[in-house]
Amino acid sequence: MFLPLAINTVLSVIALVVTNRLIPRLKDMFIQANVFGIDMSKKERIKIPESMGVVTASMFLVVSFLFIPVPFMEPILGTSKAAHFPHNEFVELISALLSICCMILLGFADDVLDLRWRIKLLLPTFASLPLLMVYYVNFNSTTVIMPNIVRPFVGDSLDIGFLYYIYMGMLAVFCTNAINILAGINGLEVGQSLIIAVSIVIFNCLEIFMGRSDQGHSFSLYMLLPYIGTTYALWLHNK
Repeated sequence: MFLPLAINTVLSVIALVVTNRLIPRLKDMFIQANVFGIDMSKKERIKIPESMGVVTASMFLVVSFLFIPVPFMEPILGTSKAAHFPHNEFVELISALLSICCMILLGFADDVLDLRWRIKLLLPTFASLPLLMVYYVNFNSTTVIMPNIVRPFVGDSLDIGFLYYIYMGMLAVFCTNAINILAGINGLEVGQSLIIAVSIVIFNCLEIFMGRSDQGHSFSLYMLLPYIGTTYALWLHNK
């Protein structure tokens, strides 16, 4: 697990450096395509390129695609004693990247076409379907751990069945729009995304350090470390 994480970290640093150099170089391209705005918090009426998140997203996908075979090198090369390829873990990784690609398309379309809110509410729901389907096939656990305040009434956990999948789909809609609604304020949208990602990475590292190094925490780090690298580069320019 530690070798893939080390490789992922190196790729994330490379993504940070490359993205930091790409953003200013692609600035004029976006302005010429009329994808720009005016910074209202500055006295000078300077054109500021919009939708630069597509640059960071593209670099994130490049790094993530390059990283796909790394966690599975042992079964691929035949150096592992395990006789079977971890298809479940592989499908989880691919489905996560598929959902991310859908959300990137939504974000870019919103910047270019100024989508209506009903579309913004609908598309994240469809984007979450690959993840929900893989979760259903691999786990299908619909039990929710209850807060302490309600445990005397309903117990420590509650199986909510199909409502769990409805909740997860609605959660995807809420999270994406909770971030997007703050777009346009210098550094705030990308800044809060960066803070959330870093906090989850800290949580994952603590869980692994405490001996709870299951596949979920390493999988989370595989996704978030490249995201932090590319997002930090965007924040440096956006703030």
